[in-house]
Amino acid sequence: MATEAAGIDRPLLVDDFLQRRRYQLQLADAAVTDHTLVCLPTGLGKTTVSLLVTAERLHEAGGKALFLAPTKPLVQQHADFYREALELPDDEIVVFTGDVPPDDRAALWDGARIVIATPQVVENDLVGNRISLRDVTHCTFDECHRATGDYAYVYIAERYHAEAADPLVTGMSASPGGDTEEIETVCENLGLSNVEVMTEADADVDEYTHDTDVRWEQVTLPDEVLAIRDALNEVITDRLEKLKSLGVTNKTSPDLSQRDLNEMRGKLKKMMDNDQSDGYKGMSTHAEVMKLRRATELVETQSVESVRRYFERQREAARSSGASKASQRMVADPKVREAMRKAESFDGLHPKFSKARILLAETLGINGGERAILFTESRDTAEALVEFLSASFDVRKFVGQGDKEGSDGMSQTQQQETLQQFKDGEFEVLVSTSVAEEGLDVPEVDLVCFYEPVPTAIRSIQRKGRTGRQAEGQVVVLMAEDTRDEAFFWISRRREKKMANQLAELKAATGDIEETVGDDGQAGLDAFAGGSADAGGSEGDAGDEEVDSAVDRDDSEDNVDGDDAGLTDFAAEARASEDKTGNGNADIDAENSGSNGDDAVVATAGVDEGVEIVVDQRELDSSIAKDLSTREGLVTRLETLAVGDYVLSDRVAVERKSAADFVDSMLDADRSMFEQVGELARAYARPVMVVEGTNLYGQRDIEPNAIRGALASLAVDFDVSVLRTEGETDTTELLATIAKREQETRDREVSVHGEKTTKTRTEQQEYVVSSIADIGPVTARTLLEHFGTVEAVMTAPEDDLLDVDGVGPVTAERIREVVGSEYE
Repeated sequence: MATEAAGIDRPLLVDDFLQRRRYQLQLADAAVTDHTLVCLPTGLGKTTVSLLVTAERLHEAGGKALFLAPTKPLVQQHADFYREALELPDDEIVVFTGDVPPDDRAALWDGARIVIATPQVVENDLVGNRISLRDVTHCTFDECHRATGDYAYVYIAERYHAEAADPLVTGMSASPGGDTEEIETVCENLGLSNVEVMTEADADVDEYTHDTDVRWEQVTLPDEVLAIRDALNEVITDRLEKLKSLGVTNKTSPDLSQRDLNEMRGKLKKMMDNDQSDGYKGMSTHAEVMKLRRATELVETQSVESVRRYFERQREAARSSGASKASQRMVADPKVREAMRKAESFDGLHPKFSKARILLAETLGINGGERAILFTESRDTAEALVEFLSASFDVRKFVGQGDKEGSDGMSQTQQQETLQQFKDGEFEVLVSTSVAEEGLDVPEVDLVCFYEPVPTAIRSIQRKGRTGRQAEGQVVVLMAEDTRDEAFFWISRRREKKMANQLAELKAATGDIEETVGDDGQAGLDAFAGGSADAGGSEGDAGDEEVDSAVDRDDSEDNVDGDDAGLTDFAAEARASEDKTGNGNADIDAENSGSNGDDAVVATAGVDEGVEIVVDQRELDSSIAKDLSTREGLVTRLETLAVGDYVLSDRVAVERKSAADFVDSMLDADRSMFEQVGELARAYARPVMVVEGTNLYGQRDIEPNAIRGALASLAVDFDVSVLRTEGETDTTELLATIAKREQETRDREVSVHGEKTTKTRTEQQEYVVSSIADIGPVTARTLLEHFGTVEAVMTAPEDDLLDVDGVGPVTAERIREVVGSEYE
C-alpha cells in the first residue's frame, strides 16, 4: 500500500473522501501484512486505519470483511462511515445486531461483502452454526482491550484463526491495557503478532491534537447526607463483627478495602467447600455487606435520589419469591429502615448537582462554549441531572438500552437521533452514562465533566478523549470530600500516568512484545485450532494495593448503566430467559440473538456432518455451548427449546441446573422444577437432569433430606436420570459423551420434538402397557404376545393375567386396580 500525495485515491475508496494523514497510512501499511494491534489516541481515526486495510484486502484477496464493535451505536456509526467511504452498494455492507432476526442474518451473511456486528450476535451465530468464517479475509476487533476472560472477542478470534482460509486480524484500541502483560494477553487472545503504536508525541500525530486542561473540584457533603451514610455504616460494622466471629476477618471498619472483602469471600468459600454450615451463613452476611456498601457509595458519590431508588429495588427484591436472606435481612434492619426514612425525607440537593450547574454556566455562558458532556455511572443520577439542569440549559440524556425498575432505557434509534441532534447543535449538554465512552463519534466538546472519578485508566482515557481533539478543551472531575471518590480519583490518576508511560514504553518495546507473542504465536494458533485459546487476563491492576483500597466501580452490582460492561447489546432474550426457568436476570443488558427467537433455525453454515447437539439459546451464559462448538466432530445448533437445555438425540434431552438453581427451582412457586421435568419426561423417552456443582446440600439452609427427597422424586416418580457433575467442564464432557453414544453407537438422530410422538405402533403399544402399574417393558411385551392387543390386556380378568409368565398375584391385582378403578 503506497501513500498518496494529496487525499487518498485507491480501489474501493470514494475518491478524496478520506483526508490524507501520514500516520494512518503508515499504520495501515503495517496492518495489511500481519495480524496487528493498532494503538492510537482517542479521536485520531483508528476506524480509518481498519477501513484502509479492509479495502486493500477485499481488492486483493476477495472474500468478505468482519468488523466487530462492542455496542449497537458504535456498530451503526461504523456502518454509516463505511457506506460513505467505500464504493460498494449499501446492501453489501450489512449490520448484525440482535434487532436482526437470526434466520435473516444467515441469509444476509451469504450476500455481504462487509459485516459490521456486535460480538455477541456473531458468537451466537457461530455457536448455532448459522455462519462460516472461512471466507472472511479481514477481521477487525474495535476496542480490542476487551479481549480478555470470557468476552465474545476471545471465542470469535479462536474460531476465526481455526476456520478462515486466509485470515488477517486487526485489533484497535486507544488504551490496550494496564501493563505489558495485559497487552500481551490481548495479543495472544486475538492471535496478534505485530504491534504498532502512535502516541501524541509523534510529529505526525501531534498536529491533530490539542492540550486538555484537567482539574478536580472537591465538594463537601451536607450533614443530612452524612447521617444517611453513618446509619448504613453502623449496619456494615455490625455485619463485619459477625464475620469476625467466624474467623474470616479481623477488621470491622466499614471503609475496609475490596481486597479485604475478597479475602473474606475466599475463606467463606473454603468453609462451604468443606460443608461447614457457618460458611453459608457467612456468605449470606458477606452479600449483605456488599449491598450496604453499594448503598453508601450511592449516597456519598451520586445522589440521595439514586439511593432512594436503590432501596426501593431492594425492597421489591426482598418481597419476591425466592428472595435471598441477605436482601430480606437488610431491608428489615432498623438502622437501614432509619436510613431509608432519612433518604425519603431529604429534599435538598447533592452538592455535585450545584457544582455541575456552575461549571456548565462558566463553560457555555461566560466562556462562550457550545457543547458539554457530563458523564455519570448511575442511570438514576443521569435522569435526575437532566431534570435538574433542564431549568438552565438545553439538556438531553444518553443511556443504554436495558430497562431497569423505574428507569427507561433508550432504543438504538433514539440513541442515533440524540447524537445527531448533539452534532447539529440542537442542544448543548449531553448527560451520558458510560455508553458514550468508547469510540462513539461524539462531536468536539468544550467541557467533559466527570460526575465521579472512575478508577480504571482505560475508561478515564476514553472519557477524556471526548475533548481536545480539534481544539483546546477542559476536563473536570467532581469528588465528594472524605469519600470513596477521593480514593478512586487517585487510583485513576496514578493509572493514567502509568498507562501513558506504558504506551510510550510499548512503542519502544514493540519488538520485544512481538517477539514474545510471536514465539507463542504458532502455539496460540494451534490452541485456537484445538479449541483451547487462552482466555485469561482482566482489565486493571489486580495486584496493586492502591487499586484495592476501595470498591472498583466497574464491579458495582446495581444501577450502573449496563453499557459500561460491554453488555449494551444484550437485550430481550436475556429477559426472556425468565419465561422458561424463572431464574433469568431482567437487568442484564445483553444481546443474545434477538427478540424474534431462534425457533426452527437450522444449521446453514460450516460443517454439517458429525454428532449434532441442539443448544437452547438461554444456555449461552455458560461456557458449555462455546466449548462444544469448537470440538472436532461435533456440530452445535442454537434454538429456543420448548423443554430442556440440550437435545442429544430423538430420545435424550438434558435439563442442566447448578446446585443453587436446583434448590431455587424446588422453592419456585411460579414454575417449579417438577413442572419443567414433567414436560421434559412427556417429550423425551430418556430425560436427563444434570446437577452441576459440589455443594448441593449446602444451598439456602435447606434441610438435606428435602433435597434428597427431590432427587428421589425425579428418579422414581418422573423416571428421570439424575447425573451429578463437578462444573461446566465436566458437564461439557458428559454431554459430548452421551451425544456420541446416542448418535454413533445407537445410530439415533436428533429431534427437538422428542421421540414419543414418532414411535412405531408396536412401540406405542408396548409403551401404553408398560405404563400400567409400572410393570416395565419386558412384562409388557409378554402380555401383548399372550393377549394379542392392548384392549385384551386391559380387559383380561385377574385369573387370566396370572397365566402369563412373569405376572404374579401382586402385579395382576395392580393391573386390575389401575384399569378398573374409578378415576378420581
